[in-house]
Amino acid sequence: MASETGEGARKRKRVLAVDVGTGTQDILLFESDRAIENCFQMVMPSPTVIVAERIHRATSAGRPVLLTGRTMGGGPCGWAARDHAQAGFACYATPDAARTLDDDLTMVEREGLIVVDDAEAIRIREREGARLVEIAMHDFDGGAIYTALTAFGVDPDVDAVAVAAFDHGAAPPGVSDRRFRFDAITERVRERPDALAFAYRAEDLPADLTRLAAVAADAVLYGDSDGDTPVFVMDTGAAALAGALEDLVVRGHEECLVANIGNFHTLAFHLRDGQILALFEHHTGLLDRAKLEGYLRELAAGTLTNERIFDDSGHGALTLDTHIPTDGATPFLAVTGPRRELLRGSALAPYEATPHGDMMLAGCFGLLRAVAALDSGFAQAVAGVLGER
Repeated sequence: MASETGEGARKRKRVLAVDVGTGTQDILLFESDRAIENCFQMVMPSPTVIVAERIHRATSAGRPVLLTGRTMGGGPCGWAARDHAQAGFACYATPDAARTLDDDLTMVEREGLIVVDDAEAIRIREREGARLVEIAMHDFDGGAIYTALTAFGVDPDVDAVAVAAFDHGAAPPGVSDRRFRFDAITERVRERPDALAFAYRAEDLPADLTRLAAVAADAVLYGDSDGDTPVFVMDTGAAALAGALEDLVVRGHEECLVANIGNFHTLAFHLRDGQILALFEHHTGLLDRAKLEGYLRELAAGTLTNERIFDDSGHGALTLDTHIPTDGATPFLAVTGPRRELLRGSALAPYEATPHGDMMLAGCFGLLRAVAALDSGFAQAVAGVLGER
């Protein structure tokens, strides 16, 4: 927890906000006594990229790998582990680490990994000795962030930690993880049609959000062995939406489309007064400009169906009863995310949102709004820097 003395210090709030993506992790140290432009930030390789690089180096050296730690985001690190095993080198993984590749451990073993318990992991360490490359899996590396801030003379202690990550959820055997995730999105949006529906206090997380639970378990220990630092977690797409609405140009439109085009996933919303009317989620790698333009037009018109997106290997689409179809004209379109160039030059004339002058921190700004909404003790501090909402 942040140590503070004096009247001014007691009012100051410090929040570590971390938006974990596939390509980068975007880190903001919010301090309520600084202008947002003067708050310290880092944009670093994402955890999955860091783990993947370590596995690649082990493959090149022909050394066995032991994956330990927690369930984290897959993609690059999962592919690297599979490639290591299929190249003929041993790749052991404890159950929680193995679930990074698939919640069904039999599927992980079919990829060539060897799932082991803690006792067997100890025997592997003893048997392999210095040859073994042991890699701890986690999406939130509090130790690395704490060390980096300290190295630059920045006080690393904070009053809260907020982390955004993408979580498919632990789908039951035989259930598509795409359908499982979008069913959960549908349920949440029907209950509360705005971005903050996807933000939680760590202790209030739904049980099936196993990746966010792993993030929270690491974040609660950040710089504090007592584990009493408040932790908040949020879905990355929703954090990006909340962050995009920090852009005054975007917020100035009563009705708009907002598309977060991430490295792996694209999540687009049709909004009126900040309320969700419709949305869809797809895999960015399966989209080109023409297809994405078409989906956005259909989203605005209220004609985009869940089956159409799912059958195209996306997650799904949802149109709420509150949606009023457009009259043929597509509303103002704001885009954010690292793959936003996909719509550059589009006939839809997209506006590239730059909340508080920094697109890369959109998710972090969304996290700050979530913290303020979930804990009134931070509301005044966040509003004092980011402005009232």
